Amino acid sequence: MCFHRHIGYFLVASALIVAMTSLAWAAPRKDKAPVPMLRWAEGNPGCTFVRGDDGRYRYGLWADDLGITLVVDSQELQRTSRRLDPFIGLVLSFRYRGTGQQEIGADHISLEFATHSHVVHGALDPEAFSTEYQNNVDAFAEDNEREILKHPEKKDEKEAIVRAYEKELVQVQEFLTTRGLHSAKLDSSSPEISGWIFFRAKDKWIGGWKKKEEFVLRIPLGNRVVEFPFTLPPSGGDLILRKRTD
Repeated sequence: MCFHRHIGYFLVASALIVAMTSLAWAAPRKDKAPVPMLRWAEGNPGCTFVRGDDGRYRYGLWADDLGITLVVDSQELQRTSRRLDPFIGLVLSFRYRGTGQQEIGADHISLEFATHSHVVHGALDPEAFSTEYQNNVDAFAEDNEREILKHPEKKDEKEAIVRAYEKELVQVQEFLTTRGLHSAKLDSSSPEISGWIFFRAKDKWIGGWKKKEEFVLRIPLGNRVVEFPFTLPPSGGDLILRKRTD
């Protein structure tokens, strides 16, 4: 009888321990302090929007001593769809007017494809992506050679496609290596930097483009993050449009 009583106590105690452990795991943990966000929005102080005569949209934002301009080509989605390895290119310009230093780099910049399950892609490393693009074109050429052996009547058509992609490869590689945004420290002697950032635009969540695409570009700057929400194409009635004066 005593033995069974001890077993009963043991089982009850074990159940209590399991329950308390489950509660401990279920208890909400203290999250880290949220990173301060500075978000571009129409009408906010320091926020501007310009539709340029060159077909580009310019979103400007001043944050303390740093001015940031995001430039988006109105035809970028159409260009992306025609690339062998689809990617989106955006231009960022930074201007610093402080007395210290401001570090700039593309390493942790990201783009959220809000219309496509909010998938987020980090900025591509230009050199690595250039090599990958080369490999993709080479693989495409090899596949076409095999197709030509099976269908000799399509030789001219297939070779023309390969030549087009090889020409595209040269242009893309030159662009990636010469126009990409690089890391820098801005100060009073070197207050400005500008360059392109690139994001992969195809995966299992991203297929064909919709009539209107929504994005959020996020730029970490020290202990805060700057956000640029934008659409392609922008809604003219939703934004104040004005021409560049510079």
